[in-house]
Amino acid sequence: MLEAETEVNRMDREQARRRAENLREQLEHHNYRYYVLDDPLITDAEYDELKQELSLIEKRFPDLLTPDSPTQRVGAPPVEELGTVQHELPMLSLLGVQEEEAFRHFYQTCCRELGRSEVALTCEPKFDGLSVELIYENGRLVQASTRGDGTTGEEITANVRTIREVPLRLQGDRSQMPAHLNVRGEVYMPIPEFNAFNRKQEEKGEKTFANPRNAAAGSLRQLDSSITAARPLRIFFWEIAPSSDRRPATQWECLQRLRELGLKTNPYSERFCSPDKVVEWFNDIAARRDELPYEIDGCVIKVDRLADHEVLGTRAANPRWALAWKFPPRRKTTTIRDIQAQVGRTGALTPVATLEPVNIGGVQVTHASLHNQDEVDRKDVRIGDAVVVERAGDVIPHVAYVVKEKRTGKEQPYRLPGVCPVCGGAAGRPEEQALVFCMNASCPAQVKQSILHFGSKHGLDIDGLGEKLVEQLVDRELVRDPADLFDLKVEKLCQLERMANKSARNLVHAVEKAGQRVTLPRLIYALGIAHVGRATADVLASSFGSLDALSEAGVEELRDVEGVGDKMANAIWTWFRDEHNRMLLRKLKDRGVDPKMETAETGGRLSGMTIVVTGTLESMSREEAQEAIRREGGKASGSVSGKTDYVVAGASPGASKMNAAQQHGVKVLNEQQFLEIL
Repeated sequence: MLEAETEVNRMDREQARRRAENLREQLEHHNYRYYVLDDPLITDAEYDELKQELSLIEKRFPDLLTPDSPTQRVGAPPVEELGTVQHELPMLSLLGVQEEEAFRHFYQTCCRELGRSEVALTCEPKFDGLSVELIYENGRLVQASTRGDGTTGEEITANVRTIREVPLRLQGDRSQMPAHLNVRGEVYMPIPEFNAFNRKQEEKGEKTFANPRNAAAGSLRQLDSSITAARPLRIFFWEIAPSSDRRPATQWECLQRLRELGLKTNPYSERFCSPDKVVEWFNDIAARRDELPYEIDGCVIKVDRLADHEVLGTRAANPRWALAWKFPPRRKTTTIRDIQAQVGRTGALTPVATLEPVNIGGVQVTHASLHNQDEVDRKDVRIGDAVVVERAGDVIPHVAYVVKEKRTGKEQPYRLPGVCPVCGGAAGRPEEQALVFCMNASCPAQVKQSILHFGSKHGLDIDGLGEKLVEQLVDRELVRDPADLFDLKVEKLCQLERMANKSARNLVHAVEKAGQRVTLPRLIYALGIAHVGRATADVLASSFGSLDALSEAGVEELRDVEGVGDKMANAIWTWFRDEHNRMLLRKLKDRGVDPKMETAETGGRLSGMTIVVTGTLESMSREEAQEAIRREGGKASGSVSGKTDYVVAGASPGASKMNAAQQHGVKVLNEQQFLEIL
């Protein structure tokens, strides 16, 4: 140490600059050898000596300190809150299956749609951690973010810099380095380190975590990155996103390229052309599951050729060229202590079992949904029964079956009550429905759930509107329906628990901002109409163009909309005929929440034309493109037919829409051509 300090003190600035650059390259190379290749060239002590020398140079010449220096993995100054990042392309979730038959159907579908007898697949373990996106510019890490809602994530660059397996500078020839690289991976906490970490937390009397995934997520979302630096986080990389420069032609080549650049990939990944080989590999990984030092909950199967991804396209929320083949859920036996009814936002009464606490896959399970009375009767679930509980997808607790051999005769049958357990109003089961509903639309339980849904990520996305706050707002009668959120005042909010003046002002501002920026699809979803999810809300917005037009639509008109069947059409029509709901719409409009998507007057550039938008556009969202079409007098449709004038195709367009365009002879525009027309 003394010798290194003496040597540094003899250096002039130029000598120090060259030595610092050399040390950074050495340290990053040794990180690569140690963490990625698992083949270190030097001892830990020798590594520490190199790092110590670099630290001395940066201390003597502070202007030589760079953000990508290995000495900066200790953390940055704390921040007040995590910022947000808009992903260059959406981070889509994968369709999950659990049966071999479903995988084989996926394979056959891909072969058929690609017109080939066999398709190469890249297979990777599915890690149970937190998905992240990292951006490298000219080989240097410049940004990291969480997956978030798939479109927008939290900015966690300072925290990710502390993870040793994340190179701050990529490996390889600088002249061959991609100018822009967008990579995605999974941050996790190894099981042995997680157990040791939890023991230390317990000894210090601090918070412990239920499982490694929660620990990884909590560690990455710290406002103080020095806390993240002290936690044993690791990462596997699994994707080079389409927005990257010099992206290889296949997923398998992407994995090799990631490794060459110093980005760690999983050693169990394989490439196969035979579905039988995939099944064999999947069963092998499932058998190794409990031997691995990290949590996995299944395997990810992807079509290998990236050009095929464009052809296969995406569904509303997940790609058609990949799936997540989940392992069978973990199961444990426990006892039902009690069964009680809970009330949801639609008024549905759901029987929920209170369980003798049981640990399943690292999570303490105390409750499980029994779904409805028919399910209770079918499984003959009784209070006091011994039951086998599983976590579907290793997440949601679910009663699989009753262990009837253990019955003593003291078990009690259960039936949902005839009155609402929250408001005491009448509860009944509509004809041909499996659910029992509270008939009181003003029931506090329904109001709370409807407000939470209204302000959720895919609704108006009102920042700070959490469950505990909503409970207080409804219990104190400050809010009786979602429209009342727009009447909230700072002085009233300050009277609530844990609500200071700054928090109150932030909430009022968030509500006001959400009302001003809300799009028609988001508002339709936020209203909580039965059976109307995000994709259907988009289609309804495209088909009707305004909330007024949708509210006046008849059942037959609704049935004509793509993806809307009899049940959904009746539910939508009934919702808009309810006087309570009509009052809500009037209140929202009075408060300025009225996102009409009006058609321009005759003479607009797209007047009289019907246009379908598919895939991901770079310059605008699909919603913005559809609004632009309407402003110019056109109709933004959700399906391609003989009446369609153009299909606007962005990245990863839907295969069904592209096939329909070809079938009907509809001209396909790329994004640049669409912008030129606008």
